[in-house]
Amino acid sequence: MAVLTRRYAANVAGSLYVDDSCIDCNMCRVTAPENFQRSEVGRYSYLSKQPEDEAQWAACLAALEDCPVNAIGRA
Repeated sequence: MAVLTRRYAANVAGSLYVDDSCIDCNMCRVTAPENFQRSEVGRYSYLSKQPEDEAQWAACLAALEDCPVNAIGRA
């Protein structure tokens, strides 16, 4: 389970986030490409944009559910 106090600073403010347990597997960026990006420096994914509509929410929640290391959290 993702831990709010371990969230990456690169995440935009809001209820969804990625913490430092991310293994850069690319799943979230494929599942919700409008909302997740890769940090080239740290080699991890982060939430670059909070979901704005139902389709983005559905994609982000699917990424949260499918994350193999549970690095995506919801505050």
